[in-house]
Amino acid sequence: MTAPAESRPERPRRRKGRRGEQLVVPKAEFTSYYGRPILKRPSWAASDIAGYFFLGGLAGAGSVLAAGAHLTGRHTTAGALKLSSLGAVGLSAAALVHDLGRPARFVNMLRVLKPTSPMSVGSWLLSGYGSCAGLAALTAVSGRLPRLGTAATLGAALTGSGVATYTAVLAADTAVPAWHGVHRELPYLFAASATAAASGAALVLGPPREHGPARCAAALAATGDLLASHRAERALGEPVAETWREGRAGTLLRTARALTVAGAAAALAGPRLGRTGTALGGLALLAGSACTRFGVFAAGVASTEDPRHVVEPQRARLAERAGAERAGGGD
Repeated sequence: MTAPAESRPERPRRRKGRRGEQLVVPKAEFTSYYGRPILKRPSWAASDIAGYFFLGGLAGAGSVLAAGAHLTGRHTTAGALKLSSLGAVGLSAAALVHDLGRPARFVNMLRVLKPTSPMSVGSWLLSGYGSCAGLAALTAVSGRLPRLGTAATLGAALTGSGVATYTAVLAADTAVPAWHGVHRELPYLFAASATAAASGAALVLGPPREHGPARCAAALAATGDLLASHRAERALGEPVAETWREGRAGTLLRTARALTVAGAAAALAGPRLGRTGTALGGLALLAGSACTRFGVFAAGVASTEDPRHVVEPQRARLAERAGAERAGGGD
């Protein structure tokens, strides 16, 4: 008797044609296990963390504008922005602590400074900024120690620029596709959004005779916001970019753009709209900035719920890397 033939695994049948062999069975497309999400949904509460993003940006950019107003003799606007920045950073810290669960967790993050950790650097930055902002506001209200007040104002402006944008780095450092995919563009969007909010606060709180710089800042911020948002959607590519256009995030981001443009237009119109019209424009800028932060947060949450937002960008990166390697090998 002859030994039975050794069984071999079946291979996909191929059809021969003029262009060579072709697979009869199409390639399988992997999504995930029964369509379940691959990434864990962010555990952050939107009201806490998106509010933390917005209030921190308002505070930081407000201190930058306050320093400019202080140095150019616009003392009423400077004082108002110093107080509003202190209030905003206080609410921002409260939102962060509420999300953490107890204040001790925030204090624990200050034990060690890790330059490679955005959260560690941000905690120290927020603490240093809060001290400068508090001292600047205190000297503005009391009218005493003007030199110390000037130094604190400049310190708040220096650290405030970091507070306004570091949250973008913090979000982009995660695996969330809608945030990580725009790690280059998100800081610019947050900076423009924060500047829009701060200029809006200046238009609401400051006297009309001191509105000149705030109007210019509002126009520049609105332009930067629109450009950064457009660049972010292009950088994400499909299908992740759809999280910025659809659902709750899409509604919020479209509303943000409309409010920001309307607020900037009102700011540029200036005295023609009167005090009330200018104040409404400032409120529109503030609301637009808040919608931007909450919209970006909602897009991040949505991008973790569909496996395509994880799998397809990975495939695209692998294909791009393979193409680059083939091109390099051919040379």
